[in-house]
Amino acid sequence: MRLTLIILFTILLSASALPQEKLTLEKAVSIALNKNTTLLKSNNQLESFHSGVQSAYGNFLPSLDASAGWRWTKTDQQGLYVDPNTGQVVDGSQQLRSYNVGVGTDWVLFDGLSNLATLSKSKDDLESAQFTLERLKQDIVYQTMTLYYDVVYNSQLLNVKKDDLKWNEKNLETIKERNRLGAATLADVYQQEVAKGNAELELIRTENRLETAKKDLLYYLGIDVLEEFAFTDTLTTIDSEILNSNLLSEYQEVSELVSNALQKRYDYQSATLNFESSKEGVSIAQGGHWPSLVANGSYSWFGSTVDEIDKNRQLQFGLLLRLPIFEGWSVSDRVQIAEVQSKNSEIELNDLERQIKKEIKTNFLDLQAAQKGLVVSEKNIAAARENLNIEAEKYSLGSGKLLDVLIANSRYTTAQTDLLNSQFAFIVLSQQLKYNLGILDYKNYEQ
Repeated sequence: MRLTLIILFTILLSASALPQEKLTLEKAVSIALNKNTTLLKSNNQLESFHSGVQSAYGNFLPSLDASAGWRWTKTDQQGLYVDPNTGQVVDGSQQLRSYNVGVGTDWVLFDGLSNLATLSKSKDDLESAQFTLERLKQDIVYQTMTLYYDVVYNSQLLNVKKDDLKWNEKNLETIKERNRLGAATLADVYQQEVAKGNAELELIRTENRLETAKKDLLYYLGIDVLEEFAFTDTLTTIDSEILNSNLLSEYQEVSELVSNALQKRYDYQSATLNFESSKEGVSIAQGGHWPSLVANGSYSWFGSTVDEIDKNRQLQFGLLLRLPIFEGWSVSDRVQIAEVQSKNSEIELNDLERQIKKEIKTNFLDLQAAQKGLVVSEKNIAAARENLNIEAEKYSLGSGKLLDVLIANSRYTTAQTDLLNSQFAFIVLSQQLKYNLGILDYKNYEQ
């Protein structure tokens, strides 16, 4: 039994010692682009739009079909035939059989230009679907980045909370020693113990937020949330470059940003094509008011027996002109529905344009505030660190209060947290601006 426990303990220890797979930002985005169910369904649906274009071309070609038939007829009739022996009319029964084989074709020569409008509409729908797919990829990249940065942010915040707890533990030991020597009161010990307990609580809360952020990311990537991965807790070189760059100098005029976004945003291009497609839908519906011209032809073989089929032939050609006079207002109803859909598509396009302007303007202002907050946070953390050193020195010399030291430490921790908030807000907002401008690159992550 003891040997069994030792073996099990060794196995568990070995398993826990195995290095966890590291999930980088690049790998996370790549997984999302390959596993996202919405993206997979959109890729599958794109095939139907390709099929729609092929079908639209088929409207210009003649149809061809083959047929074969057999018929048996039995007729019971009074006075069917005259008996040659008696000369009397005799009732009787007659059976007839017929066989036929043939090919036929129909060719729509004119349908009110509906076939042309259908082809144009199917092409617009296909291109719109492709733009929608491209925008979806950008959305997946941005959402994955946001979730991943949340993990990195909470990882760095956890380090801040750990340092804060270590400082409080060390300070508690110092105060206890000072109390033993009579240089600090028992109230200071209790006060520091409370501060240490609060630091422990904040550490636990931050650990929970970190685990939640990890699970949110894994869930979005379509990975089992029970799997364990190693995540980085440092900024990448690209992130550091973003923090050290002056992005606002690259984006001066909001009106120019909006103009560029309207040219590059895949969703806006998709909405524009949807509007064009809706206008083609009106043309298709209006084609019902026009006459149609269809050419048809057939060639067939027939006979009363199978052996006689090749002896009887029939060749036929014709034209059918159909002029709609009254169809119960059904055509007018289809036209009205198509016009309403076209008007709604135009409204949606205008709404999207206003939304893009709002998003870029808001994003630009937020980025300005984040850049200013980043500068202020860097100055605050230096001032808070210096103030903590001063208060700690004053307390050690007996000329200060423990409460002042704790307040200074709290402000220093808050300054560190504010700096992290400013850094990650600036990074995320910079990526968000690229997303809103339609220039967020996803092709580097595709495999």
